[in-house]
Amino acid sequence: MQRQDFIAQFGGIFEHSPFIAERAFDAGLIDEPLTADSVHDGMSAIFRTASVAERLGVLRAHPDLAGKLAIAGELTEESRNEQAGAGLDRLSEAEHLRFTELNTNYTEKFGFPFIIAVKGLTKDDILSAFETRIANSQDAEFSTACMQVEKIARLRLEAMLPAEG
Repeated sequence: MQRQDFIAQFGGIFEHSPFIAERAFDAGLIDEPLTADSVHDGMSAIFRTASVAERLGVLRAHPDLAGKLAIAGELTEESRNEQAGAGLDRLSEAEHLRFTELNTNYTEKFGFPFIIAVKGLTKDDILSAFETRIANSQDAEFSTACMQVEKIARLRLEAMLPAEG
């Protein structure tokens, strides 16, 4: 696969952060045949070695769960589908208010939105994780959010590629 084709296809795997795909390709970490495992391994290696500021940028590129971008219909297709799959597009007014409050408090505390791989979770599971994780330290939550970003990337790749070659 050519570099520009790889970046066009996989540049959004890490939310609005094509530099991850670019660096993985340029570093020779992407081998054919492409599999979800191999592409995830290569891209995650780049994400893990990115500077703290770059990883923070990736975290900040993620939308709030059930937030204003979702309401305005401005999520990426992947994020929209992921949030809808967890029922976040069908919240009651009270649930929406709770998510808004948690999003605000979390972002004020940590400086990035709450990130969780929502596939297979219910809105109640997500609220429970939200309420637990908001008590984390800055370092613990940065680490947890980065792990969740990698999990989201894996799920997105699994929807696009075979698991193994």
